[in-house]
Amino acid sequence: KGELRMQSLSFDDAGMYQCIAENTHGIIYANAELKIVASPPTFELNPMKKKILAAKGGRVIIECKPKAAPKPKFSWSKGTELLVNGSRIHIWDDGSLEIINITKLDEGRYTCFAENNRGKANSTGVLEMTEATRITLAPLNVDVTVGENATMQCIASHDPTLDLTFIWSLNGFVIDFEKEHEHYERNVMV
Repeated sequence: KGELRMQSLSFDDAGMYQCIAENTHGIIYANAELKIVASPPTFELNPMKKKILAAKGGRVIIECKPKAAPKPKFSWSKGTELLVNGSRIHIWDDGSLEIINITKLDEGRYTCFAENNRGKANSTGVLEMTEATRITLAPLNVDVTVGENATMQCIASHDPTLDLTFIWSLNGFVIDFEKEHEHYERNVMV
């Protein structure tokens, strides 16, 4: 097939490789450079978020994405407690930490540890719980005669420390109130 496979690469394998294809009509060449990458984990370019918000009763995924080669092994701690996979906590292969059914007890400092054969590093962020956003008054089905006006209401409760935005859509397409101001009107109750 004209394929070259290499296993268990070392730094000595780095360099310019050349493929030569030849038949009775001639010969052609193609070149490619193989670089061998090896580095200890570092969070310099992609540190963990310093503040992570999670809704009460909801789910959060805290990302841990250090630069490292080869791929590091990951572990997590909350404060001084080492975390292990369980019914509510899961450490994914890519290093992300998932927590479901968030409670006030989940708040705290989370640290991701990354280690490979070149070294190790860690990054820390603080998880804070917010009140879950809930629709307290949902829009109702409305039967309207052609040519009449209709009003639909949507009211939600939310954590007072966060902003809330209402987005309306029609058949899966978001309504652009600026472009369709002659047909749709948004009334915001404070």
